[in-house]
Amino acid sequence: MPIYNAPTKDLQFVLHDLLKVSEQDIAGYEDLDRDFTGAVLEEAGKVATEVLHPLNVVGDTEGCTLENGVVRTPKGFKEAFEQMKEGGWTAMDCDPEYGGQGLPYVMNSAAQEPFVSANMAFNMYQGLTHGAYSAIHAHGSDDQKAKYLPKMVSCEWTGTMNLTEPHCGTDLGLMRTKAVPQDDGTYKVSGQKIFISAGDHDLADNIIHLVLAKIPGGPDGIKGVSLFIVPKFIVNDDGSLGERNGVSVGKIEEKMGIHGNSTCVMNYDEATGYLLGTEHKGMRAMFTMMNEARVGVGLQGYAQAESAYQNAVAYANDRLQGRAVTGAENPDGPADPLIVHPDIRRNLMDQKSFVEGARAFTLWGANLIDRAHRNEDKDADGLVSLMTPVIKGFQTDKGFEFAVAAQQVYGGHGYIEEWGMSQYARDARIAMIYEGANGVQALDLVGRKLAQDGGKHVMAFFEMVKTFIKENSDNEALKADFLEPLKAASKDLQAAGMYFMQNGMKNPNHALAGSYDFMHMMGHVCFGLMWAKMAKAAMEALEGGASDKTFYETKIATGKYYMARQLPATATHLARINSGADTVMALDAANF
Repeated sequence: MPIYNAPTKDLQFVLHDLLKVSEQDIAGYEDLDRDFTGAVLEEAGKVATEVLHPLNVVGDTEGCTLENGVVRTPKGFKEAFEQMKEGGWTAMDCDPEYGGQGLPYVMNSAAQEPFVSANMAFNMYQGLTHGAYSAIHAHGSDDQKAKYLPKMVSCEWTGTMNLTEPHCGTDLGLMRTKAVPQDDGTYKVSGQKIFISAGDHDLADNIIHLVLAKIPGGPDGIKGVSLFIVPKFIVNDDGSLGERNGVSVGKIEEKMGIHGNSTCVMNYDEATGYLLGTEHKGMRAMFTMMNEARVGVGLQGYAQAESAYQNAVAYANDRLQGRAVTGAENPDGPADPLIVHPDIRRNLMDQKSFVEGARAFTLWGANLIDRAHRNEDKDADGLVSLMTPVIKGFQTDKGFEFAVAAQQVYGGHGYIEEWGMSQYARDARIAMIYEGANGVQALDLVGRKLAQDGGKHVMAFFEMVKTFIKENSDNEALKADFLEPLKAASKDLQAAGMYFMQNGMKNPNHALAGSYDFMHMMGHVCFGLMWAKMAKAAMEALEGGASDKTFYETKIATGKYYMARQLPATATHLARINSGADTVMALDAANF
């Protein structure tokens, strides 16, 4: 049976030593002192470990079933969902006007990590609801918000997003689902949607579907897409549930992973829908949900790697195999534990340095979202918009890579379901695909985000790195191990941007062929900045007489590893980018 323990201490380190949340000038942050955040995270960790984690294997082995048109979730899910609702975990950062607690998004993100690590499939039920809540909160009328949000905040009702159709995924302009206007102001929505996470289940009294569809006579392509609220049960004016809407489940998809979440084919047969926002501006409303979801998926990427890593460390310390080349370290036993071997150490250090860097990067991104929303800071909004495809794309690629790396530590046992390691790899794999496949994230980064507002935000990021290096140039403890590698990696990233500017205008393929490498390169530089800042924070804590010297010394050593062994990958990515598109596009389609 796999283990899981919430990394509360490291979450606290990021919130307070790195981000110094209680000292920031963001509304609501003054309440985020160590005692408060510690209490919240301790309780979240307890729920994750004691309630959600034991159901992870249950969800994986039982899956969901479709019975007489109703989806049944795995054993124990309903009771656990009730505990999540009663604990207020579904409402942490939601608007108090609708029953939320009004906490900052960064606090919600920190608390969500243990839930995702413990049971990713389960947590998607509330996670998708939060996204639907955000879209209605941002774009709904007062009447719509009053009707739907209170029960979505409490998760008495859950929510979904319905984008993909059998013939179109990323290219939503090809969709065929239609919404025909009615005399009473409603619409009749007809069509089929696929891959709908939490599309139907027995955890809530109603499900509020957000459905993209085209109004007949509207503009062609993506410009003619609108967004509709289509509830499973019609909600009466007094808030009570009325008749069943024209929404049904075609089937439950059989998937590689996240078996505990009901991924459904949804059929809409003249279902009653209500326009959310403005006609033909559905993508604007949907992207409120999508951008939040992409940061959440980036968190999923490293949260699965965290669980896998914890188990790999335990196994490496317990499993006896061979002898250390420098002499027996377990002389009274038949062999030494796996962890004495350098290649096992390399594997585990790769995982550890990724997970801790990703945690810092994600919560920094959540902090930017708070600054953008609570302080109406346009620069913060632009910067997190730039970072979103990196958080999603880089971290889910690497999260899967390191879930597999953790599996490798087990040798043959990692391939046996009894040990549970394959579930982490299988569950992590979807995060690279949904909410915008990672290739699309890379195209978004290079094709749209770099040039956004005249390149203002990427230049601000370069300046942020440059300023940090300059301000700490006299810090000899940081210089060789952190500042110099960060400076070299940042120069690689700037050189890649210059290549795009010089060659991408003449032939866009030169930029797009290098977009995936650029996304990974930028991910490494962002992690490098996070690690340099974390190392500085850890050094300051030690200088201040921190009681847990081992924790901070370990943080610095892990950061040194990342800077020495992972960050140099920017040079390889730059070489690939500089090779251009000619070799990529050389073959005719028939020759593949």
